[in-house]
Amino acid sequence: MKLLVIIPTYNEVENITRLIPEVFAVIPADAGILVVDDGSPDGTGKAVKDIQGQYEGRLNILERTQKSGLADAYITGFRWGMENGYDVLCEMDADFSHKPEYLPAMWEAVQTNDVVIGSRNVKGGSVEGWTFTRNLISKGGSLYSRMVLGCPVKDLTGGFNMWRKAALDKIGLDTIISKGYSFQIEMKYKAYKAGCSIKEIPINFPDRKFGQSKMSKGIFMEALKAVWRIRRA
Repeated sequence: MKLLVIIPTYNEVENITRLIPEVFAVIPADAGILVVDDGSPDGTGKAVKDIQGQYEGRLNILERTQKSGLADAYITGFRWGMENGYDVLCEMDADFSHKPEYLPAMWEAVQTNDVVIGSRNVKGGSVEGWTFTRNLISKGGSLYSRMVLGCPVKDLTGGFNMWRKAALDKIGLDTIISKGYSFQIEMKYKAYKAGCSIKEIPINFPDRKFGQSKMSKGIFMEALKAVWRIRRA
């Protein structure tokens, strides 16, 4: 199988050129990275293009003219990857909250599972640098979503995930209704409902050191409201 790591970006110039070499250092020699940049005014797209020549076609970028949201970025990336011969598609943040060191374990697990989740909420998983309140909201949100949806996945809201192409075909990307943060919940729920085998492996999730977080209380609360729409869909 051939792996593509998809990294959506918006104003991540401080992180992206440090992250890319660390990812390439731990993924298979035929694996690729796709950056999906939503017109970052800080020069993120240019920074990626400036180093493309170092990776002999393994580093690609899709530059979009406006900020179209996380769900749209990933679905666009998934479609690009499947059209270009990749069998496994990985979601990964640009801010080092998703540590590249976990990619080999995820890659190993996806050999025998349809979906692999880098999980903060299974035994051995953790977060770092979060306030008590932020941690409580995150864990409570996952628990709430699990209860509403009847889904056993412990980290429904997490964004560090590997998907076999076959799993994405079972889910049906055209059926995804989420536009924002609830995308992560909907994808995992639909994978579970479609009978995909799902493996959660523990990760440590540190808070970002550079750049500005895209998460807010309003975004999180909207995601929890969306859980009911996901259940009805």
